[in-house]
Amino acid sequence: MQGFVKRRGLPEPGTIPDVLDMFRAEVRFYRDIAPVVGVRVPACLHAEVTPDGTTLILEDLSSWRPGADPMAHAQMLSRLHERWAGQAAGRWPWLRPVGAAADLVGELYDATWPALSIRADLPAGLCTLGARLVGRVPSAEQDVASAGPLTLVHGDASAHNVRTSPDGELALVDWEDVSAAPGVVDVAWLLLSSVDPSQWAAVTAAYGPVTNLSAVLPAALVQGLLSLSDTADGSPEAAEWIGRLTAAEQLLTAV
Repeated sequence: MQGFVKRRGLPEPGTIPDVLDMFRAEVRFYRDIAPVVGVRVPACLHAEVTPDGTTLILEDLSSWRPGADPMAHAQMLSRLHERWAGQAAGRWPWLRPVGAAADLVGELYDATWPALSIRADLPAGLCTLGARLVGRVPSAEQDVASAGPLTLVHGDASAHNVRTSPDGELALVDWEDVSAAPGVVDVAWLLLSSVDPSQWAAVTAAYGPVTNLSAVLPAALVQGLLSLSDTADGSPEAAEWIGRLTAAEQLLTAV
């Protein structure tokens, strides 16, 4: 089997990847969890932690199409979450807990917001919501814990991190953000990062009962606004982010 080599050096001390131990967490995922995870992931040929960083040699899925049908993606997440509900944190105590590095995320958001707030393409509703989140990111992150029982979550369940084979099989890739959290965390990020709002109802229906979405949306909106800050003002990519962020803001307003 041809392998895809993924090497990571040591993260800068004190950064989010360092505090969250993201690179070693992915190695531990492939060593400990992947053999029993219950959904399709790349086969792991080699997983190593060295003093210089980490090395993974994974099944090469370069012939698979990036992304997936969002309803099928949601169904895959549902199977993952149902399988490990109430079990993941106890079975793998090294999994990242809810709210990890919340202070660092808050500092990043608060530092990013001044430039983001003056963008010409930022709607008034999003500007108001974004301003309210300044100084409140750690509490928004902690609110996620109230959204439901802990399970195994991917942590970055965007369309970017799923592949579709020529015969329609789906695989989840990039497990650096693997965590123990309520499953709705993955649902919220799938919607906010990757799904046109016109399909949100269909995607949540495909997942199954989605409860407490409003509890996790503020934290997801923080990540979405940070992602928006990396796009050019007025660009097509920015417009897509703004459309999804606005839909989330309207959901929160309606609660």
